[in-house]
Amino acid sequence: MAMDEGARSCLLRSRYTLEQDIKATYLMDHMISDGVLTGDEEDIIRSKPTRKEQAVYLLELLLRKDNRTYISFYNALVRESYGDLAGLLHNSLPLISPEAEKSFSDGGTPHVQAVLSEGGVPQRPVVFVVRQELVNQVKEKLWHLNKESGWVTVYGMAGSGKSVLAAEAVRDHALITECFPGGVHWLSIGQLDRADLLVRMQSLCFRLEQDLQSVSRAPSSLDEAKERLRFLMLRRYPRTLLILDDIWDPLVLKAFDIQCRVLLTTRDRSLADSVSGARHEVQVESGLDEDKALEILSLYVNNKVQRLPEQARSIVRECKGSPLVVSLIGALLREFPDRWGYYLQQLQQKQFKRIRKSSSYDYDALDQAMAASIQVLPDEHSTLYKDLTVLEKDVKVSAKVLSIMWGLETEEAEDVLQEFVNKSLLFRDCHHRPYRYYLHDLQLDFLAEQNRSQIESLHSKVVRQYQQFYKQSPPTSEDECSYWFRFLPYHMAKANLTQELYSLMFSLDWVRTKACIMGPAHLINDYVEYGDILDKENSEVRSQFQEFLSLNGHQLEQRPFPDVVQLALSQPDSSEVFRQALLQAQEGANRGRLYLDWQNKSSLESLSRLIVQPHQGSIYHACFSHDGAKIASCGASPKLRVFKSNTGEKLLEFQAHDDDVICCAFSPDDRLLATCSSDRKVKVWNVERGTLMRVFEDEHEEQVNHCQFTNTQRRLLLATCSNDKFMNTKLWNLNKPSSQNTMFGHLEPVNHCCFSPNDTYLSTSSSDGTLKLWEVSSANEWKSIDVQGLFPEQSDGEQAEVIVKCSSWSANGERIICAAKNTVFVFEVQTAAMLLEIRASRLSTVQYCHACPSSNLVAIALSHYAVELWDIESNRKMADCSGHLSWVHCVQFSPEGSRLLSCSDDQTFRLWETAKVHTTSAVRLKRDSDVLFSDGDITVAAADNLNRLQVRNGQTGVVLFQSEEQESRIRCTCLCVQSSAVALGREDGNVQVLELPSGTLLASLPGHTKTVLHCQFSQDGKTLISSSEDGTIRVWLWKTGEYKVLQGHKEQVRHFALLPTPLSATQVLSWSYDGTVKVWDIETGEQLHDIVCHGGAVLACDVSQDGRLFVTTSADKTAKVWSCASWDCMHLLTGHQDCVRSCRFSWDCRRLATGDDDGEIRLWNLMNGSLLKICSAVNKDAMDSLHGGWVTDLHFSPDNAVLVSTGGYIKWWDVEKGEALQTFYPTGANLKRIHVSPDFSTFVTIDNIGILYILKKVE
Repeated sequence: MAMDEGARSCLLRSRYTLEQDIKATYLMDHMISDGVLTGDEEDIIRSKPTRKEQAVYLLELLLRKDNRTYISFYNALVRESYGDLAGLLHNSLPLISPEAEKSFSDGGTPHVQAVLSEGGVPQRPVVFVVRQELVNQVKEKLWHLNKESGWVTVYGMAGSGKSVLAAEAVRDHALITECFPGGVHWLSIGQLDRADLLVRMQSLCFRLEQDLQSVSRAPSSLDEAKERLRFLMLRRYPRTLLILDDIWDPLVLKAFDIQCRVLLTTRDRSLADSVSGARHEVQVESGLDEDKALEILSLYVNNKVQRLPEQARSIVRECKGSPLVVSLIGALLREFPDRWGYYLQQLQQKQFKRIRKSSSYDYDALDQAMAASIQVLPDEHSTLYKDLTVLEKDVKVSAKVLSIMWGLETEEAEDVLQEFVNKSLLFRDCHHRPYRYYLHDLQLDFLAEQNRSQIESLHSKVVRQYQQFYKQSPPTSEDECSYWFRFLPYHMAKANLTQELYSLMFSLDWVRTKACIMGPAHLINDYVEYGDILDKENSEVRSQFQEFLSLNGHQLEQRPFPDVVQLALSQPDSSEVFRQALLQAQEGANRGRLYLDWQNKSSLESLSRLIVQPHQGSIYHACFSHDGAKIASCGASPKLRVFKSNTGEKLLEFQAHDDDVICCAFSPDDRLLATCSSDRKVKVWNVERGTLMRVFEDEHEEQVNHCQFTNTQRRLLLATCSNDKFMNTKLWNLNKPSSQNTMFGHLEPVNHCCFSPNDTYLSTSSSDGTLKLWEVSSANEWKSIDVQGLFPEQSDGEQAEVIVKCSSWSANGERIICAAKNTVFVFEVQTAAMLLEIRASRLSTVQYCHACPSSNLVAIALSHYAVELWDIESNRKMADCSGHLSWVHCVQFSPEGSRLLSCSDDQTFRLWETAKVHTTSAVRLKRDSDVLFSDGDITVAAADNLNRLQVRNGQTGVVLFQSEEQESRIRCTCLCVQSSAVALGREDGNVQVLELPSGTLLASLPGHTKTVLHCQFSQDGKTLISSSEDGTIRVWLWKTGEYKVLQGHKEQVRHFALLPTPLSATQVLSWSYDGTVKVWDIETGEQLHDIVCHGGAVLACDVSQDGRLFVTTSADKTAKVWSCASWDCMHLLTGHQDCVRSCRFSWDCRRLATGDDDGEIRLWNLMNGSLLKICSAVNKDAMDSLHGGWVTDLHFSPDNAVLVSTGGYIKWWDVEKGEALQTFYPTGANLKRIHVSPDFSTFVTIDNIGILYILKKVE
């Protein structure tokens, strides 16, 4: 049947107004319930991208439907408080038949209204929003009463909206006519004595007997009233629903236990246990979602949600969406519409008495509603409930923890907690085992306000209970640890127990235990949170502990958990952290534990202030929020993470995309986060909740490289750029489903886009070699700068390919900075003239640049692991920020310019204090080094970053000799034991011998045609042997210059070894990438043996101490043991899953250790070639290795009991068990080799960022 013409015309006339205002998703639930809209139609409407488009499509559907649809739509408008819009349709409502009327579930039908009115069911509140899911749950339970009597309990905390839900559930035509044809009767109960209860029952009897010929006298007792009601319900009104609102006492329920159908609302879930019959229950959640709560406020103040002030959201969040609080404040705001800030302040200050309003609710003020629930508790339980005042908001606590707080057995505590839960005084999270309990924020605020004068003593009680219970040993179970280690400092601080707090926070034992359980971020947060208290005792010690955690936090995230004492031994000797660690290390050493003291650490200065390892993979981008309080990071994973910028504490983590997340950006108000990805999508997220707000997925056809919001909220736009060929830069308005503008001009991928400070222009950096500036308002190209033309042509006359990586605007918008290849250019915006050119090393590329918003500094991220700060006014480098272990992808200053953020392929982001970083004077050494141990002295020879040879005293750090800068790069060095001389091999093939300490050139030995890779003096010091990339070995009588050339290898010879033969020390064993090992007589130059060992390159070789065996390892993933007598292979060792890069015989020649590129170390039995042990961690580490990288060197202790290995870090192993004894984490990584003293007490190595480590066993 078609819609009446009058109704259709009315819809058409009102169409524009309806499209502008209605929210279709709110109306559809009602229309589906009425059967006038199908699920498929709902899906089509919901698929429309904007609210208006959904409204347009819904109205188009209505115009094609019948009268019932018009009436359903009208009723839905009424229910959703669109009263003004419903008024437009009212006069054209069509007439429908009684049969059609019955199909509606709308409470507005005359029959329903009459039944509810007669039964005393309250009208809807003046301001009402439907909670459809909960209403449906109550209806579903009521339908169970169709065939039999029983109880439906609607329970929840004070002010959760139970009564409104109960009344709304019975506004259903089908439910009343089919289940409760005898009617619905509502009784408001509350906290009654027996006399008042009798009055209520007499009133109900009178109501039920009104239709009878003769009315009996009123019952005079509860028993008589109960029997009268039983008779009336069973005989006269057998299918009547009785609604008992706000029940407190089981006595009331027993009075109505008369085999009828009852719906009751209560705060005490357990009340229905006292009666007979079928029981059903519905829990009412304590708060509305934010959208519903904001809608209530908007209806009270007669304004649209979008136009509510920001305080509206804060009010909703502060009260967790409590329907009571939202309604009370809404009613107050109706009379005082300018008091948003005032009522928010009252909530925040817990001034509940001032949030009061006369209404139909039983309690005039919020504090009265809260107090009523507690007043019914027994005294002893009231005391226990008061103890909950000390809990923090949003914290869930186990019964075990609460039993300790209360001094009860766990089972006793569980019984008390059950009572609190039943009375809606406490909530239980059943998703955890054991269960966790928590208070609503309003309940907690009320307790805090009620017990304000006792707060200190309540917290003190908690601390004393903890100390009493755990006086023998600390907590061990997960549920206990997670609470006490997180909140014990909080309780001490609140209790003003300052000495206890000092002892706790200045203890390395506490740091170790809490870091293991909670992670370092919580600990750092404690030192920040309680810094003012701790500083009164000793600000320097507080700073030392905080710095230790900030700089080692990424290590403390590792699993297995590192030895905190060993980490702390790397702190300065003056630090309290080091002092405690040394004492514990000495005690441990007496018990056989192994600890290493970094002897020369005083020469190292750490410039970074916080290191966080947020991802298991490269970090491509990290950015500050505009208030500087948060950091978002993304990288080689689909996840996005958000952290506190001062502590590194993770605030948020969620899967943002289906592929790597390339970039992320905060909106100007920090409420939104944009992300872009390899999956070609751009998404916008709510920062607080991590919920998806917007997806733009159809326009970019290739990877989206960068995204950025405008700098101001005035006209919020999002810019994105991608690898698309032509349509690669877009501007998005978040209120539109498609891009607002596309910039045409770049013919290659665009790598970066950036708004000018005033949002007038957008800069784009492209692989086509240009930097373009666009007018944001028109999307027209304004200027184009040919960056490629600033680089010289190649030798063939072709222009070199230039990729412009990124750009950044100066704070005043007058200059723009861009990065390409190894250069940063500074241009004047108006003229496009180049003002400055900053060139990095030719071996590095600039990955990113960012201008400081408060100074002339520019930060540059480089591929050689460094970050540099330059002053673009003076063209002077101001700082080197070293510490990253791989390419640095991104740098960004904080909004005020005081901090600098950098992120890297090394899976960390680092925070630097701009004012404290500087151009370091510390010399960085190269890893190719030699060390001489002699009579307790340690001498170290290595090239430095300026290509000078340095010889240092390893004990004192004093430089004994430093050469002039060499013409060619130094690649190897060797100290002579017999004479005071040092040899060096260079990239140009030259070998030099210098006298120590004068530096006099004793010999210059040219001859190699390529890089010299290794050099070594003979035992008598008269002969020097060198090997080279040219495939030869040269044997020099270096004092005369005579030499022999050992030729035969087809590829580079990286290393060789002197064979310790019994009769002669004149044989050399060499190995090469050509897969062979050769044995030479260095006196004659004759090749004695040529052994084809492997199908792949030979990577390492070692000769046993007795000279009978040698071992080779190879890129073919095998190792082989050979006889030096027969030169035959004795054992083929297989099992490694990657290149076998290192090997070492034990001193007793019974075992062999091999290490591979996967970080695995294997121990072998040399008697039969069998595998003895695999030395490896249980899981791979952050570098996807078992050793932080390749295993590059191995050494046994003289007693063969301990093995030391190098990779990304240094590890010591128990040879018999194959278990790690200790791990030393260097500041850098990729250690090439380690030099070990003869007594196995001192270890020397250099990491990839040039730091020298002299490690000595703690005795």
